[in-house]
Amino acid sequence: MTDPSAPTPSLLRHPGLVAAIGARALSSFAGQVQAVAVGWQIYALTHSAAALGFVGLAQFLPMMACIFPAGHAADQYNRQRIVVICQSIAMLAAALMAYASFTHQLSAGMIYGLVAIFGTCKAFEMPAQQTFLPSIVPPALFPRATALSSSLFQVASIAGPSLGGLLYGLGAGVCYSLCTLSFAIAALATWSMVMTRPVRPRQKATLAAIFGGIAFLRRKPTMLGAISLDLFAVLLGGATAMLPMFATDILHAGPWGLGLLRAAPAVGALLVAAILARHPLGHHAGRWMFASVAVFGVATILFGLSRSIGASVLMLAILGGADVISVMVRGALVQLGTPDEMRGRVSAVNMLFIGSSNQLGEFESGMLAAVMGPVAAVVLGGIGTLVITGVWMGLFPGLRKLDRLEDITTDTL
Repeated sequence: MTDPSAPTPSLLRHPGLVAAIGARALSSFAGQVQAVAVGWQIYALTHSAAALGFVGLAQFLPMMACIFPAGHAADQYNRQRIVVICQSIAMLAAALMAYASFTHQLSAGMIYGLVAIFGTCKAFEMPAQQTFLPSIVPPALFPRATALSSSLFQVASIAGPSLGGLLYGLGAGVCYSLCTLSFAIAALATWSMVMTRPVRPRQKATLAAIFGGIAFLRRKPTMLGAISLDLFAVLLGGATAMLPMFATDILHAGPWGLGLLRAAPAVGALLVAAILARHPLGHHAGRWMFASVAVFGVATILFGLSRSIGASVLMLAILGGADVISVMVRGALVQLGTPDEMRGRVSAVNMLFIGSSNQLGEFESGMLAAVMGPVAAVVLGGIGTLVITGVWMGLFPGLRKLDRLEDITTDTL
């Protein structure tokens, strides 16, 4: 077994790892650039706030509608081929958007249709893509590989919106051209990956098979506890949805302050992920997860009470860093604790939970802020996160007692 304390270069020598995490980061980067460009362009075309909401809906609805069939497909067919096909379709859609933008033919209707294609591709790409790491690295190195992948993902989350905003000044077509190139490189990187392909039994696309991930999680309380804890933490602690209000009305920081606030969680996440890539969690992983969610809640409360831009940025950075620990533990449980023939469907459920919590968390925060104001809404959300953490520690003792991530197997949960 590979020594988990070995230096990082030994991790990168695993065939296919650099290609896998690089492709994921590039695909995410392209999606971030595309989101910025689409937002600016649709508003320039329509001057309608509702149109911005329709863009999100056009991507969200097909993704949610396809997620369970996508998980089933990931467990039945070649996952590597599925991801390459999705990234190639996204590349062609981005190329079409670039051409239509350069020739001034891109309409709002075309944008909605192409964004729906992106959402469908994402639904099929992610459950298959999330199963790659367990097939590339041994369990002893999985936490470090996850941290390294998360580091690159956070870099993409920071660089994508920033570069997208800068390049939009040269025209939306330039942004979409960059997306086309990024998706193309991601598809080539995925195609070049070296990974084992175990033979998986074929199942008919029955309702029981398609929704098998839900039935599996009901039999695995530790895994269910980790996924649901993250769901409620993000649902209740949705401080990021309130950032424009805090930057304008409370911190009086202006656009530059909003940029700092938006970047802070990703910067904190990047720093913690980089540390964990070299120094992974040792023992008591379950306690670390509960502690990180509690820190997430406390940082949310302190952010809500802050009246200083510096303190607010610091709290958001701590919040982002704490979230990485929770994501890492949950990722190890989902991927290492799930049999290979079920990983696609369980990853799909995980995606649904986390995606829904982000969307619903923004809605919950917005509605609560409309009733009691942004400060009370954020503080109450942080308190709710702490309450959920305490309740979940009692409801899921197996998660609380979880020790080393590298020891997780399908038989230990």
